[in-house]
Amino acid sequence: MRKTLIATGLVLATMASAHAETPATNTMSNFSYDYAEARIGISPLTYGGGFSRSIHPNAHITGSIDTRFKSDWDANFGIGFHAPVNNWADITGEIKALSVKNDRYNSSGGKFGVEVNLGVRQWLGPQLEVGGKIGHTTIDRDDKVIGSIMGRFHATELFSIGVEGKFNGLYGDQAIITTRFKF
Repeated sequence: MRKTLIATGLVLATMASAHAETPATNTMSNFSYDYAEARIGISPLTYGGGFSRSIHPNAHITGSIDTRFKSDWDANFGIGFHAPVNNWADITGEIKALSVKNDRYNSSGGKFGVEVNLGVRQWLGPQLEVGGKIGHTTIDRDDKVIGSIMGRFHATELFSIGVEGKFNGLYGDQAIITTRFKF
């Protein structure tokens, strides 16, 4: 009896230590939502950065800022959700507060607004991701439908490079080259 109890205790201790070595999954999605991003927009030339941080297995906070360095900016901060559709795709959505300043919205402190969007991210292969978003912005009683499509190559688990096309945004239609660093 004593040998049986000792053997059972050893088996349970081994199983507990084996599970302790297994990294805990903190997300219920197919993509990481913990990253910092640097980007360059083309036509017009803009520079920007952004971040996303998971705050729940299916929620994240996000923020970004872009500028042409001509007393203008396009900044946003918000909260979003993400959930798996299948083993290769996530559906996403965000609501963001906007602060913008350009030739159209040219008060000294810029103008404030809101953005709501829905999107999808899909793996095409082990390292290739594609996606798109469609959304609505309201800035100073000016409503717009916005959209974007993107492709991203994940060179390593911690670094990826991508191309994004934005449509009807603050800077009009624009191509953007991005790099993401997972943290």
